[in-house]
Amino acid sequence: MIDILNKLFESSGLYSFLGTDGWKYIVMIIIALTLLYLAIFKKFEPYLLIPIGFAMLLVNIPGTNLFVKETIVDNGQEITKYTGLFGYLYYGVSFGIYPSLIFLGIGATTDFGPLLARPKSMLLGAAAQIGIFITFLGAILFNFTGPEAASIGIIGGADGPTAILLSSQLAPHLLGAISIAAYSYMALVPIIQPPLVKAFTSKKERMIEMTQLREVSKKEKILFPLIVAVITIVLIPSSAPIIGMLMLGNLIKESGVVPNLISASGKTILYTVTILLGISIGATTQATNFLKAETLMIIGLGLFAFIVATIFGILGAKLMNLFSKEKINPIIGAAGVSAVPMAARVAMKEGKLANPNNYLLMHAMGPNVAGVIGSAIAAGLLLSYFG
Repeated sequence: MIDILNKLFESSGLYSFLGTDGWKYIVMIIIALTLLYLAIFKKFEPYLLIPIGFAMLLVNIPGTNLFVKETIVDNGQEITKYTGLFGYLYYGVSFGIYPSLIFLGIGATTDFGPLLARPKSMLLGAAAQIGIFITFLGAILFNFTGPEAASIGIIGGADGPTAILLSSQLAPHLLGAISIAAYSYMALVPIIQPPLVKAFTSKKERMIEMTQLREVSKKEKILFPLIVAVITIVLIPSSAPIIGMLMLGNLIKESGVVPNLISASGKTILYTVTILLGISIGATTQATNFLKAETLMIIGLGLFAFIVATIFGILGAKLMNLFSKEKINPIIGAAGVSAVPMAARVAMKEGKLANPNNYLLMHAMGPNVAGVIGSAIAAGLLLSYFG
């Protein structure tokens, strides 16, 4: 009887908690519960942080075997194999399926009208992407490899699916830390960006009122995804999974002839894949792999990337004002990061604080959606070089 009880105890998760790595599991469970608290009670990216947090909780209960990673040798080649419920779901990440489908949904819910109404706002989206490449160089200085540095730098684009796709291809062992950093900073846009806006703009600049955007025709909106997809993918073929699916989703939306596909892409598929993606990310945060010094470095570099991207977006707008008769409010440059639509809402709020007559939301949406395209292009460039 005692032997049976001993075997039951040794096969339980409680036994592992008492081992040398037990404290690591406890720390990760606390982190998981913290993410769930932030998602549910503070509403920080709840659609993704709830499945991430809950999956993190489950995989850090020892003995569940929900996510098992092993390397096997087949014909002299090392092949990584995933088993367990979450392991099988993770193949959607490793093959780049989930992030691409997320972009399909994003495209189906995105209006590129503000960007088309003021095409030069594309420059602001491009300026914000400078943070990606500066952080890439910084990560190299911290002795990360080229592929790892590229995956960390993309956090500056504030685009979770892009960060997931790139890191899953270039540095899958860092996927958990990079994904959590990317989505955490996206959720913290309303906290991080306002001090930066105030620090790098004067009150006079924040008070600038912008003229109403012109009306964009349906023909322009239909041609835009076709033109962007062809030009971008011809120049950077590796950007095809992201740009292609993003523009397909947008074409479905703007065509106006397939309402059921709009609903399926922008709601059913988007939210279903979001759950699967969140579970897959959370599954990679097992205590033995996640609790390392490099995780803290990634989180720190990710914050640096996001801050630099915001600053360069603002500075890009100020630079444009030096050569333009029609002044733009530099606040909208901060929306050049890809956190749609949170960054645009922050721009709107900061503009209203400086001038109650300021209505910057639609003006900020131009650089905001341009940032989505910009980060996808940056990811394509990095993938083509290091992939």
